[in-house]
Amino acid sequence: MQTAAFTGSLAATPRRSRSVLPGFVPALAWTLVYLSLLVLIPLAGVFMRASGMSAADFTEAVSNPRALAAYRLTFGASLAAACLNGVFGLLVAWVLVRYRFPGRRAVDAMVDLPFAMPTAVAGIALTAVYSSNGWIGRYLEPLGINVAFTPLGVIVALTFIGLPFVVRTVQPVLQDLEVDLEEAAASLGANRWQTFRRITLPSVLPALGTGFTLAFARALGEYGSVIFISGNLPMRTEIATLLIMTKLEQYDYAGATAIASVLLVISFALLLVINLLQARARRFTRAVPA
Repeated sequence: MQTAAFTGSLAATPRRSRSVLPGFVPALAWTLVYLSLLVLIPLAGVFMRASGMSAADFTEAVSNPRALAAYRLTFGASLAAACLNGVFGLLVAWVLVRYRFPGRRAVDAMVDLPFAMPTAVAGIALTAVYSSNGWIGRYLEPLGINVAFTPLGVIVALTFIGLPFVVRTVQPVLQDLEVDLEEAAASLGANRWQTFRRITLPSVLPALGTGFTLAFARALGEYGSVIFISGNLPMRTEIATLLIMTKLEQYDYAGATAIASVLLVISFALLLVINLLQARARRFTRAVPA
């Protein structure tokens, strides 16, 4: 009787259904294979091609004045564009989330235009608008502000293509943010700046850092929209990706891969530093009471 009761209890116990998703080992294996084919192997090929150069040739290729000028413009303009997008991207996301106005959906859809628009089309459009006879450039030129074919034009192009990364990263966080916390702070006597600094900003700061990083990384590799508005003047408005393309057109594959490898190393180092600072800021905001 006891044996039959025990067997019956086992039969009554529901069996654990097998998941249709793969286990950890096959999922990890396919992930590594996928990343290796798309990311690791191509990047390793760049470094291997550059390693075939002698030390003197590699140093000359990556440290000549033209290459150094391209590095300065690429990283400086990317950083400036990411900072601008960090400020105005937060403002755009705030307006789209917190206010209801006619045409809000149209404005929200316009944010995604840099995602869908080909970069060459964006470059032509920006050049037409900001050139000396363009819709906006004709009014800026008498003020001594030249955008097209200057480093400022590079910043404008990189800001244009990087804005959606910040807006779409911060927007969901603002939507999930409890408005009651801000109202409670206001009821306790906090002004708008204190409420924003102590309640809103700590909540959106990690997402804002992520959007800044994405916009910065996207700007580092931009090519299509920049070549039209920059003018591609060596030592002045030539970016690093354009210099790589110029080397390839001249069949200087070793020089192109050398510059590409330096660009990859510096980009990875900067992104690592930004992520570490973002993680530290996240821990700080969690430690500081609101």
